[in-house]
Amino acid sequence: MDVDGSLRAVLAYCDGLPEARFAAGDVMIPEGPSTGLMFILAAGTIEIVRGDTPVAEIAEPGAIFGEMAALLQTTHSATVRAASDVTAYRIDDARAFLQNRPEIVFHVACILAGRLNDATAYLADFKSQFSDRSDHFALVDEVMETLVQKQKRPVAGGSQLKTDPRL
Repeated sequence: MDVDGSLRAVLAYCDGLPEARFAAGDVMIPEGPSTGLMFILAAGTIEIVRGDTPVAEIAEPGAIFGEMAALLQTTHSATVRAASDVTAYRIDDARAFLQNRPEIVFHVACILAGRLNDATAYLADFKSQFSDRSDHFALVDEVMETLVQKQKRPVAGGSQLKTDPRL
């Protein structure tokens, strides 16, 4: 399943979730301390800003925001702001929501895998272009190793998941 198909499929699981509306310029999720919030875009365009740097503008219904902070139990790495009038499904306890909805977690995994693939491809291209350098560009090797090979602590499954004895 492609990432765009995955985004559209997410909307099928949003029935019954509360909707939130935002005007252009409203902050949906602030960069910094975790809010526990997650949103699924229903309509409109959002922008992702990290510090003062615009990172992305997204208008695909089904796009999910706030999932990384929930999954990693960390701060929000960027601000999510409405770039136009936005309607989104609001999830107040994102971690609990994800632990109890494997069908959504599958789609989140597809989205995150797509982001990792894009980042790895970008870094590989960057590495190729600057392979003769010995300055800070040489750090790309370390970044790629971390992204591709280094495994962090195992993630605990949700309450409804069974431990796989093969792992």
